[in-house]
Amino acid sequence: MLYARVRINDPQGNNRFGFIVSKAVGNAVHRNLVKRRMRALAAQIPANANGLDFVFRALPGAAEIEWDELNQQVSSGLVSVVRKAGEKHEKGP
Repeated sequence: MLYARVRINDPQGNNRFGFIVSKAVGNAVHRNLVKRRMRALAAQIPANANGLDFVFRALPGAAEIEWDELNQQVSSGLVSVVRKAGEKHEKGP
């Protein structure tokens, strides 16, 4: 799951990222693998999306997904989340 929110107090600042990986994902080795993958995906977020807070939440099957499939899922989710966050920012609080 992926969430994004525009920071009202710093709309042009750098993006911030949070990662949630529960024990339901697997043991420590699997959880750390998932966190490393999510960090790598976060580094690919386009620079034109500034001032956003992103939260990546890994679901229990995240450790078994291949890199290409995870990358595709996150990329398609990013487009939607960034668009929705921008629409909410334009409407105001």
